[in-house]
Amino acid sequence: MQARSSSSESDNSLDEQHDSADNGYVSCSECGKNFTSKSYLNIHFRLHTGEKPFKCSECGKTFTQKQHLTSHQKTHTGEKPYKCEECGRRFAQKFQFSLHQKSHTGERPYKCSECERSYITKSSLQAHQVTHTSANLFPCPECGKGFPTKTRLRQHQVVHTGERAFECPECGKCFKTNSQLYYHKMTHTGEKPFKCLECGRCFARKSHLHGHQKIHTHEKLYQCAECNKVFNHKSHLSQHKRIHTGDKPFECKTCGKCFTQKSDLEKHKMVHTGEKPFSCSECDMSYRTKARLLVHERIHTGEKPYACQECGKRFRDNDCLFRHKKIHGGVKKCVCSECGKAFLRNTQLLSHQRSHTGEKPYNCLECGKSYKDRSALVNHQKNHTGEKPFACSECNKRYKVNSDLLRHKKIHDGDLPFQCAECGKRFICKKSLNIHHRSHTGEKPYECVECGKCFSCNSNLVTHKRIHTGEKPYTCKLCGTSFTHASGLISHKKIHHPNE
Repeated sequence: MQARSSSSESDNSLDEQHDSADNGYVSCSECGKNFTSKSYLNIHFRLHTGEKPFKCSECGKTFTQKQHLTSHQKTHTGEKPYKCEECGRRFAQKFQFSLHQKSHTGERPYKCSECERSYITKSSLQAHQVTHTSANLFPCPECGKGFPTKTRLRQHQVVHTGERAFECPECGKCFKTNSQLYYHKMTHTGEKPFKCLECGRCFARKSHLHGHQKIHTHEKLYQCAECNKVFNHKSHLSQHKRIHTGDKPFECKTCGKCFTQKSDLEKHKMVHTGEKPFSCSECDMSYRTKARLLVHERIHTGEKPYACQECGKRFRDNDCLFRHKKIHGGVKKCVCSECGKAFLRNTQLLSHQRSHTGEKPYNCLECGKSYKDRSALVNHQKNHTGEKPFACSECNKRYKVNSDLLRHKKIHDGDLPFQCAECGKRFICKKSLNIHHRSHTGEKPYECVECGKCFSCNSNLVTHKRIHTGEKPYTCKLCGTSFTHASGLISHKKIHHPNE
């Protein structure tokens, strides 16, 4: 009743303020806009008065038009009567459905007269046209940056406030904008409504589909002026340019490290938080990114989808294949200034140079032992945890690293390619053959600086040194007894803790 009364008061007010024009139109006295009927003028005039007579009984939200209230109420009931026959997606409102259909037909009826760019809706065109006028009408009060629309300004202001008001009901993750939440939800539902008609591949975002379609048309619009590399997306070109400029606009507030891409900064932040949200269901290993988890899972499945065209060797990920290909190229550009040894990658050279400098920057928090590269530290830490994630399918023997498992498997396969010329004994790897060969030559190149005793292999020297240092790195977690050798700990467990 109140809505009707309020509407009647508005009608009386309009009767006093507006007259029908000679041409049959009624005109708004506030802005001069013309309408074909008085009812349309009444609805329009509410924009000036702020009147919203239609109220939702569920949440109290108010609307200027009854049809807007009706559409809104469907968000509470979950009703989505409009279904797309192309992709099966459903919509609560007819205008949303109509706009969506144009994504399949490719219809873009609103074209910019300045640059020929076209849009699905008139409002999108109007927002775009402001970019040609160079008028940034809405400045940010925090940093002064201007934006062509109020919506763009609101989206930008979240950068300053850090507000993430849109929460995913599935996993609790929060987002700055509703559109970000919308696309995130698709990771739970698996929904990919945009389909390529050429190859059938589906995408969650229309922009991703457009970028993909350029593969078929061989269209690459964005070229780098520095190196002539071409890109499908302008955003990809912008990111690439930072390689030349050295620009790293994304800074970590914890340690000050800077990054060229925001996604790299987000991954880096997990180093400080220790967050590893992607866990393997097979062995409890966790990773910071889903991509690394997928690569790791191939250890369990045995999948190696990347094959070398030169020798047929297969790899779990593309990075390993890329590094392997350099072996065939034979180009070792990274040369050590100390000994002249050459390497395929700079990371290999840096690791090697530590053998000259003695630098060991990777420290074990359990026992304080240091290593020259991170992979050696990771393998060492498994001595403390007892973790051996790599199991032989033939005999169930377990190993700390996959390379040890691969060497072991050659025993079952009978693959012993390295033969001793002296006695005919065969070995899995060349390193084992070299150590064995010293039993014939009597060579013992590893000398203890404390007592002068010499050894044929470095591992024996390392074990021997513990006699002088008193180091016992292998500790029983059940009773605290420590040992200099891993074999001593194993024997101890069998005797004193056979049931554990």
